[in-house]
Amino acid sequence: MKTVLAIDIGGTFTKIGIVDDKGKILASQVFGTRAKEPFETYLKELIPNIHRLMDTSKSQAKPLAVGIGAPNANSLTGQIENPPNLNWGKEIPLAKSITTALNLPVYIANDANAAALGELHFGMAKGMRNFVVLTLGTGLGSGIVVNGNLLLGEHAQAGEIGHVNVDPNGRYCNCGLQGCLETYASVTGIKRTVFELIAEMREDSPLRSISFEDLTGETIAKAALDGDLLALRAFSITAEILGSKMADTVAHLDPEAFILAGGLSKAGDILLQPVIASMEKNLFVAYKGKIRVYLSDAPRNAAILGPAALAWSNIS
Repeated sequence: MKTVLAIDIGGTFTKIGIVDDKGKILASQVFGTRAKEPFETYLKELIPNIHRLMDTSKSQAKPLAVGIGAPNANSLTGQIENPPNLNWGKEIPLAKSITTALNLPVYIANDANAAALGELHFGMAKGMRNFVVLTLGTGLGSGIVVNGNLLLGEHAQAGEIGHVNVDPNGRYCNCGLQGCLETYASVTGIKRTVFELIAEMREDSPLRSISFEDLTGETIAKAALDGDLLALRAFSITAEILGSKMADTVAHLDPEAFILAGGLSKAGDILLQPVIASMEKNLFVAYKGKIRVYLSDAPRNAAILGPAALAWSNIS
């Protein structure tokens, strides 16, 4: 059986998997990324985990290649460059390090670009030619497909929608800028919103007893589903900001659809419906009623399908 090794490096967790050419995940594993520790420390955990995964895979054959999705990964240089949520340095030789360790061809891409390829080959975007994937996790990533091809740009860095400006005097971002979209529309962003609302609102809420470190997007979503006013307000604010910036993106790209993925998307209609309302309110009239917005229907471990699609697209 022919397979590839897929690696999704997030700001909080790393997901690895063995995937066949139909998108079937034969084995997978998740472990902490250790984003605040040196890259060498991360490698010392990643490589043994990969070997254990390959040993337990249903496929006995060695993977044909490795696909990696990572924040600020540059497919032209093979490096992660200036990642705002990883304290690993300015230029991390990711592809070279993995090639040396595993003796396999390695293909890397920005994590959201990889996610867009995963949706195109295995997910919601099958048959689409123009769409945008927004990954709402620790930060906000975006992958853009135009006329059936991934949009890379001159420096392979196209699609940093998470770092468009919401408010010049707004929240400080790990990238060094102020008021970036991902400081509002991401798991980290909605957590910051919740803590601002705790100071502003009088209503009782179970979220008041949870520390910032322990608070998760799932916890906020559950509170909102249970009717908690503070959580519902947090989602309303997040959706208003995200939808308005999606409307701006429509003016640039005229996509047929947005696909929302990542941890925050698991909130379902509590996020989706107000996002659509905000986007429609802010759309130029020529686009109104034409742009679809979906929640990714990929399973929880499907973040690795993007890097898998990246690997298959390079060796097929």
